[in-house]
Amino acid sequence: MNIFLSKYLNNIDKKARVSVPSNYRLVLGGQPGIIVYPSIKHKCLEACSVSRLEELSKIIEALDPYSEERDAFETTILAESVHLTFDSEGRIILPKSLLDYAALDDKAYFVGKGVVFEIWNPENFENYLTKAAATAKANRHLLKNIGV
Repeated sequence: MNIFLSKYLNNIDKKARVSVPSNYRLVLGGQPGIIVYPSIKHKCLEACSVSRLEELSKIIEALDPYSEERDAFETTILAESVHLTFDSEGRIILPKSLLDYAALDDKAYFVGKGVVFEIWNPENFENYLTKAAATAKANRHLLKNIGV
């Protein structure tokens, strides 16, 4: 299966290294690293493969080149993206700017969301999960008869 699933709680060491879950590395198919950028939806980090970022870049590129929206997406996603390579143990080193943005300290939740995964401060994720579960329950009818 080539989508990011499940959630994992991993430690961040004093050098800002954190292990990317092995299941996530399998989804990446041997790629030597990931792209990480501040999420524009939540106070967390979003991570994906290089090919996914290329797809996202094409979507952004299709917008009016002089629009405020295109500039905002280019600035907040493309300019803030960092390519992080795996070490021999499958760890990445998170830059201080990303640690600060997501309020990460000594632990991180990795949350699979299909073509991307997020990296959350554990307390912030637990708070969001409660709200997300309520929203999903209230809107479960939207998943009926979609024609898939």
